[in-house]
Amino acid sequence: MKIALIGFGAMARYVVDQLANSRIEVAAIIVPQYQVAPLCDEFGKQFNFVTGVAEAGNDIGLFVDCAGHGALLQHGAQILRAGYDLLTVSIGALADAALLDKLDRAAAVGGSSIRLVSGAIGALDSLRAGRIGTLQAVRYIGRKPPQGWVGSQAEQVLDLGALTGAAQVHFRGTAREAALQYPKNANVAAAVALAGIGFDNTQVELLADPSVSRNIHEIEAEGDFGSFRFSIEGNPLPSNPRTSSLAAMSVIASINQYAERIKF
Repeated sequence: MKIALIGFGAMARYVVDQLANSRIEVAAIIVPQYQVAPLCDEFGKQFNFVTGVAEAGNDIGLFVDCAGHGALLQHGAQILRAGYDLLTVSIGALADAALLDKLDRAAAVGGSSIRLVSGAIGALDSLRAGRIGTLQAVRYIGRKPPQGWVGSQAEQVLDLGALTGAAQVHFRGTAREAALQYPKNANVAAAVALAGIGFDNTQVELLADPSVSRNIHEIEAEGDFGSFRFSIEGNPLPSNPRTSSLAAMSVIASINQYAERIKF
């Protein structure tokens, strides 16, 4: 199978490395125009860098978005409308109801689908199963060391550089509010919302915690099935401390699952 990647940051490069000796070929990599020349200078003809969907070729089996919310907004509808399936890590972008509707309509026209990568969190299969009955409550708690929130809305609430002692909450609200206010930090909250009871009914709490060195994600859920609490402490990719190793691994797992005849 041939795939096309969108973006060539730390996550996309991890994907390329992991697929190097597989039967899945990275046939094209879509990047902004200003990145093409520097990347071609760095990698020569090793990769096919292009700037748009139409240049990727007609034999692409799957497009894979590793570039963030802006790339999904720019390329997503075109890919789906053209009849290609799209795998994306930019789940937080779907908190924008207009974008979600646009992508849904494009997929209907193209007979295609957009597939969401589970990213840095697990237990989403339990949430999806649980909503077949009734989910009374779903709560996501995201905890990072203070430096993990640098560049986010948290800087307007807390003095992250001076934070010591107990963890400090800098956001409480719905998953939709979290995804819109923290576009680079709330993909996990969005994934939990979409797997469960939606953006407006999923409660989110975000904390800066000087006592931790890893990003910690927790889900609490109650429903007809009973209740569960799931927690994971994630390591970053060695090449980029802002990218979750599990999120990058989940992209590979999703690509492999798409290509397999026996699916889990």
